[in-house]
Amino acid sequence: MADYSRWRMDNVKEALKTRRVVIISGARQTGKTTLTKEIRDKGNVFMPLDKKDILTAALEDPANFIKNKSGTMIIDEIQKAPDLIPEIKYAVDNNKRPGQYLLTGSANIKSLPSVSESLAGRVKNIRLRPLVQGEILRKKPSFLKMAFNGEFPKKISGYDKEAIFDLAFRGGYPEAVLLKTQKERKDWHKDYLDTLIARDLKDIANIKRQNSLRELIRILASWSGKFMDLPPICNALGLSKPTTDSYINALEALYLFEKVAPWTKTDYDRVGRSPKTYATDTGLMTSVLGWNKKEVMLNSDRAGKLMETFAFNELAAQVDLDSAYSLYQYRDRKSREIDFIVEREDEALIGIEVKAGQSVSKEHFASQMWFKENIIKGKKPYLGIVLYSGEHTLSYGDGMLAVPIAALF
Repeated sequence: MADYSRWRMDNVKEALKTRRVVIISGARQTGKTTLTKEIRDKGNVFMPLDKKDILTAALEDPANFIKNKSGTMIIDEIQKAPDLIPEIKYAVDNNKRPGQYLLTGSANIKSLPSVSESLAGRVKNIRLRPLVQGEILRKKPSFLKMAFNGEFPKKISGYDKEAIFDLAFRGGYPEAVLLKTQKERKDWHKDYLDTLIARDLKDIANIKRQNSLRELIRILASWSGKFMDLPPICNALGLSKPTTDSYINALEALYLFEKVAPWTKTDYDRVGRSPKTYATDTGLMTSVLGWNKKEVMLNSDRAGKLMETFAFNELAAQVDLDSAYSLYQYRDRKSREIDFIVEREDEALIGIEVKAGQSVSKEHFASQMWFKENIIKGKKPYLGIVLYSGEHTLSYGDGMLAVPIAALF
C-alpha cells in the first residue's frame, strides 16, 4: 500500500491545517489506516478501536479517552465507539486549534443511530475509495481538466475491451490488487464480505436475516448502473419495503453501494428524479455475481453494466478531489438517458455515456444532442463524451467526442 500514492493524501494534510476534526471514511480494507500512518509524526497519538483493550477504555470513559492537549489524536474505526463523538464535539468547541482529531471509519457515522451530536462546521469529511487505476499507475488525475478543456490525446493504445475488463475484474481493494488469479480474488472477496457482515454490520444496524442481506448484496450488484425497481426486489427477498430500505441503507453506510443523484436543474417537467445505484468496487461486484470474464465479454448487458460501473468508480474518485465538481446522472420520462453529468461550480457541464464496444456511431450521442439542444439551449457550456474501448479520440461535431475509456486514468 505504501507504494501507492493516494490522491486523497493532500486533501487530508490540508484539512488538518484548517479543521479541528478530519474524518477519513470508506469501506474496510481501502487503506484508511495505512494513510493515517503515513501522516503520523511523533506528536500524534494512534488509538485503534479494533484492539479490545483500547475499545473497552473508549466505551467505559469516553470523556477521558479523547483528552488531547497537543498534536493530533488519531482514532481508528470511530464507528465502534460513537459515544466519543459528543465528547469530541465538546472538546473542540472549547479549543479552536485545527488538527486536533483525525478519525477513520468503515461506516458512515451520519448513519449511526446512536450519534446524536453533529460535528457540522467543525469537521472535514474525506472519502477514501478503493484504489483507482491512476493511483495504481502512479499518475495524477487529469480527466476532468481534459474534459472541461475539450482536449484529449488523439490516441491511447494498450487498453482494448479485454484489457479494461481485466482491470474491472481485479477491482481496487489493495490486498485483492496484489493477488494473481481471479480465483484468489474471488476467495478474498468472499472472506471480505463474511468479515464485514460478522464484524462491521453490527456497529450500524440490527440485521436479523443475514441470508437475505447476502442475497440483497447479489441483487444490488446485478442492478449496478440501473434504476432499481424495488417491489420485485422485496418480493424476491420476502421482505417488506421498509425492511429492504433499511438493509440497503446499511450497505450504503458500509460503502458497498452508492447512489448517484439525478440532475434536475431544469424546468423540463418530464425529468426523472430517481437516483441510480452503483457497486463501489467492480472486483467485488464480479465476485459476488460469479461472473466469468469470457462470458461477460460476449454478453452485451453484463459488459455494459460492468464497463459503466468501472467508469463510475474512476470518475467518482476524481470528482471527490475538488469541491468545484459535482456528479449526477440524467434520465427523463421519454427514456432519454445520460450515464453521468459532471457539473463545475461555474455551471459548465460535461455529459458522459459509457459503451463497452470498440466502435461508436452518431446514434450513441442522440440523448446528449437532445439534452444540449432542448435543455441547455446554449445557456451554459456543454461537452458530450462517449467513453468506449477503442484507441482514438474522434469528433462527431457540435461538441461531441468519442474518447477512449483509458483517458480516465
